[in-house]
Amino acid sequence: MSDHTNRTNSPEHVGILAAAGIIAVTGWLGLWLLVTSSLPTAFPRWLFFVFLYLAVTGTVLPFIRFLSLQFARDGELPSGGVIMRQSIWVGLFVVACAWLQIPRVLTPVIAFFLALSLIVIEIFLRVREQDQSHD
Repeated sequence: MSDHTNRTNSPEHVGILAAAGIIAVTGWLGLWLLVTSSLPTAFPRWLFFVFLYLAVTGTVLPFIRFLSLQFARDGELPSGGVIMRQSIWVGLFVVACAWLQIPRVLTPVIAFFLALSLIVIEIFLRVREQDQSHD
């Protein structure tokens, strides 16, 4: 069995997938219960954003892991923390877009620059992590 296969089935990656399932189920179940059983007053609106954040983050986590493994350089598989952080960025992006849609100010240009800013932050964090690992 290759080193790549051993590392992708490591306890860290298995834990990330288990966490993704728990987070996604909690988020989607919470959203469903909230939408079907409450009126859109102040507190349920805040809960909507919390559940949306959990649902999106947990749902995209396995896809982010898959893409990270596919595009990883030889011997440089991303850690579980990096995969989780990137999934959190996607969840934050979706919640920010939903928040901006309430007053109808979300445009494709705003969504593009919001996504671009989160991507740039992630790139800076990855470069910083790589520099620290080479010291």
